[in-house]
Amino acid sequence: MAKTYKIAVLPGDGTGAEVVAEGKKVLNVAAQKFGFKLEMTEFDIGGDRYLKTGEILPDTVVDELRQFDSIYLGAIGHPDVKPGILEKGILLRLRFELDQYINLRPVKLYPGVDSPLKDKGPEHVDYVVVRENSGGIYTGTGGISMKGTNHEVAVQSMVYNRFQVERCLRYAFDYARRHGKKAQGKGSENTLGLVGKTNVLTYVFDLWERTFNEVGEADYSDVRRDYYHVDATCMWMVKSPEWFDVLVTSNMFGDIITDLGAITQGGMGIAAGGNINPEGVSMFEPIGGSAPKYTGMGIINPLASIVAGSMMLDTLGEFEAAEAVEKAVIEVTGTKIESLAAGKMGYSTSEVGDLVADAL
Repeated sequence: MAKTYKIAVLPGDGTGAEVVAEGKKVLNVAAQKFGFKLEMTEFDIGGDRYLKTGEILPDTVVDELRQFDSIYLGAIGHPDVKPGILEKGILLRLRFELDQYINLRPVKLYPGVDSPLKDKGPEHVDYVVVRENSGGIYTGTGGISMKGTNHEVAVQSMVYNRFQVERCLRYAFDYARRHGKKAQGKGSENTLGLVGKTNVLTYVFDLWERTFNEVGEADYSDVRRDYYHVDATCMWMVKSPEWFDVLVTSNMFGDIITDLGAITQGGMGIAAGGNINPEGVSMFEPIGGSAPKYTGMGIINPLASIVAGSMMLDTLGEFEAAEAVEKAVIEVTGTKIESLAAGKMGYSTSEVGDLVADAL
C-alpha cells in the first residue's frame, strides 16, 4: 500500500499562492511517479486574514498543524501590515512552538543561472548551511531600561545551552555524512565546518567549539571537522566557495551568511529553505518573500518553491523523488528559462511549473 503524507499548505501572502500552486503541481507528479501519496490541506493564514479578523495565528491552528507530516509555505508579508507583525506572529511562532530547531539552507548554483561571482560556476558554489534555529540572540533575552532618556540601556543576549548546541551539531554531522561531497561522489571526504567567533565571543563559542569536537571525536570520526571565523567565512564565500561542504553555525550568524550565500547562487528566486524538527513537523519555503507588486501577474519565478518541495520530500524520506525533482529543476534552468527575474524568464509562472513537471 502506498504511503500517504499529510501536508499542510500555507499559501500566505502576495505571490505565495502562485508559487505554491506550481510546487504542488510538481510534487503531485513526483508522488505519482515514485509511488506515494500527498494529502494536502490548505490553511488561510496571512496578511489578508489578519486585516479582516485581527487574528494572526490562532492556537487551534497551531494545534492542528502538529498533526501533519510537514508544512509547505508560500510566503508571509503584506504591504498593509506593519513589518514584524506577521513574521513574528506566524513564522517565528511556528518555529518555536513546533521546535523547528534547524534552519537548512542549500547554497547551490544551478546550470544556466548567473552568479555575481567572477569565474565561478555550479562546480564551485555547492554547499549547505545548517543554522541553529531555536536559541541565540533571536530569542529576545534582555530588555530596555530608562527608555527615551539619555541614559537608556538596551540589552539583548546571545544565550545557548548545551542541549540546543549538541542537537544542532548532531543534525549537522548526520547531514554531512549523508549529503557531504564524498557522499555525493564530488570529493574525497565529507566535511563539517563550524562557523563562529571564538576570538571575541569567547563564552558562547567556547561551548559550541568544545561540543563540536567532543561529539565529532566520539561519534563522527568519519566526518572531517573544520573551524572558520564568521568574518573570514563571508570573504571565502565570495572568493573560494568551493572550499565549503556543510557549514553549521548559530542563529544570527546563520541568518546573515545564508543571505550572502543566496545572492551567490543567483538570488532569492532560486533560494529555498527548511525549518526542521527531525522528530516532528518541519516547514519548507522559498526565501524570496511575498513580492506583492507581482501578485496576479503570472510572472513570478516559482523555482525556489519547487526546490523547497524537493527539500520537503528529502526530509520525509522520499530521497529518490527529491533528487528527481531537483534534477528536473536543473534541466529547466540549464536548457529552458532565460532569467530568474520576474517577467524575464521567457515563460509564465505556470509554464515554468509545467516545464519542471514535464522534465520530471
